[in-house]
This record gives sequence, structure tokens and C-alpha cells, in this order.
Amino acid sequence: MTEGAEKTEHHGAGHRARLRKRLLEKNGDSLHDHELVEYLLALAIPRRDTKQIAKDLIARYGSLSALLTADAASILQEKWMGETSVAALKIVQVAALRLLSEPVRELPIISSWQSLLDYLRADMAHLTIERVRTLYLNSKNMLIRDEVASEGSVDQAAIYTREVIRRAMDLGAAAIILVHNHPSGDSTPSRQDIAMTKDIADAGRKFGIAVHDHIIIGKNGFTSMRSAGLI
Repeated sequence: MTEGAEKTEHHGAGHRARLRKRLLEKNGDSLHDHELVEYLLALAIPRRDTKQIAKDLIARYGSLSALLTADAASILQEKWMGETSVAALKIVQVAALRLLSEPVRELPIISSWQSLLDYLRADMAHLTIERVRTLYLNSKNMLIRDEVASEGSVDQAAIYTREVIRRAMDLGAAAIILVHNHPSGDSTPSRQDIAMTKDIADAGRKFGIAVHDHIIIGKNGFTSMRSAGLI
């Protein structure tokens, strides 16, 4: 959208100008979550008042983070939302994840542990289906590859020990970190989580591949199975 398009006469133009001023002069610190969404949508839908749309979206999904990480197809079903407006929200999510993942990609995982947790929570905490990811590391604990191993229903995803270890060997990985989310919000490991982790750790040990951790992400926090003494 061009600058000229935003100058189209609109009863909310003055309000948008005030939002823009608060964003540019105060780094957006004073903006509420719905105002961030409102301004984003204003760029995509310049001729419509987006304040109520933004409030409705925040209320519908529960929070800004939940909205930004929601499935694009789901947001597209909401009133007044088209591909351009959904893309405006999703580009912010992509940019945020790139920013958060930079230390994870460029530093040894062990020395950027908090950055890793921040990145994983931003990406997975609000997912409505269970996703399993495997982080493959080299001998210096640098990230080689971050791959989605499986996606399942609301409460179950399958991960196969043989496939994880074979992939680690193909990549020349020295260690792996398993990650998955609990859509229920509770990050407490299940008996199945513990058994699966033990199977992979036992199999990896035979090939000199260590399992550094299994991190479970929930809306209410995370659990490190190593810190919990489960590995």
C-alpha cells in the first residue's frame, strides 16, 4: 500500500495518525495489543475502521500471541478478514520468529538456552494440534537442522525412534533435542512422553548420538525433562 492510499478520507484517519505518532515517537510502548493489530489491519484495509475488528480478534483468540500464531485458514474465516489482512498478521509472526531464532541459529544451543526457550514458546505455545520437532546439533552444539518430525490431532502425535536416529546419522548430528507441545496447556510429561524419550535416548547411545533434552511446551510454561530428572 502506498502512503497516498492511507490519506484516503476516512473517519478513523485522525485516530490512525495518533497511533502512528505513538508508535514512532515512543517505540510503541504505550500501544495496547488491540491497537497493534488495529494498525496492522489499517495498512491492509485502509478504507475500513479496523479498531473493532482488532478487538474482536483479540477477544476471539484470547491474546495477541495466540492470534499471531493461529492458523491462517482459521483467521481467514473471521469477519472482514481477507488474504491481505491475514498476511499482514502472519508477516509479523514470521519476523518475530526470525528475530527470536537468530541466537539459536548462530550460537551454541547450550549457551543460548533461554533464547531457545523463548523461540520455542513463541512458535508452539498456542498451537491447537500437537507438533513434534527435532533439533539436530553438531559436536559443538550448533544447530544443524530444526525439523518438524510429526503433527497430530489435538492431543496426539507420533514420533518414530528409528526415523529420528536415522535422520541424525544422515545429518552427521552428535546430539538432538526433542521438542513438542501440549495443546491442553499443561507441560507435564505424560508416561508416553517419558517412554518415547527413553527409547530414543537408548537408541541414540548405541550410535554415539546424545539426547540433550526433551522440552515440552504449554500455554502455561514449559518442562525440561532433563531438569526434571527424567533423562
